[in-house]
Amino acid sequence: MKKEDCFYLGKIVKKYSFKGELILRLDTDQPEIYENLNVVLLDMGKSLVPFFIEKSLFQKGNHIRIQFEGVHCEGDADALLKKEAYLPLNLLPALEGNKFYFHEVTGFMLEDVNYGEIGIIESINDRTAQPLFVIKTEDREILIPMVDDFIEKIDRKHKKILINTPEGLIEMNRHQL
Repeated sequence: MKKEDCFYLGKIVKKYSFKGELILRLDTDQPEIYENLNVVLLDMGKSLVPFFIEKSLFQKGNHIRIQFEGVHCEGDADALLKKEAYLPLNLLPALEGNKFYFHEVTGFMLEDVNYGEIGIIESINDRTAQPLFVIKTEDREILIPMVDDFIEKIDRKHKKILINTPEGLIEMNRHQL
């Protein structure tokens, strides 16, 4: 399976016991929905490799103690430390209302209630303090902050996001050289 067909679930952060158990830190606001996983895909460098779960137990916060099939000693567990875990996109729970996954809105039209159509969302830049919608036009890149208060409506059927930005934000992006 390709990484682009998956979502980031979390990272193996430490060993738990000498029997090969590991702690997987989940990157989610709802860790309970991943309580009964049977398999995770670990990034082993060049590919995602399925690891079947023999048993698991929730720990504090967003941590799960996992025993993988075939991993029953510290040496085997050492090889999996710091590996990123993924799951197929089809296992993501559906979001409703104005909540969305970043990958879900790529290709959506971004429209401002006052300014009109801004352009198609090419990607989300989440490497900044505030995530940004990245819109490419013929002659420039426009960055719009993803602020919950700006988002009026997500129209999944018509692939459109309606926003209401503060006065001057769109113009500032349009007129920059």
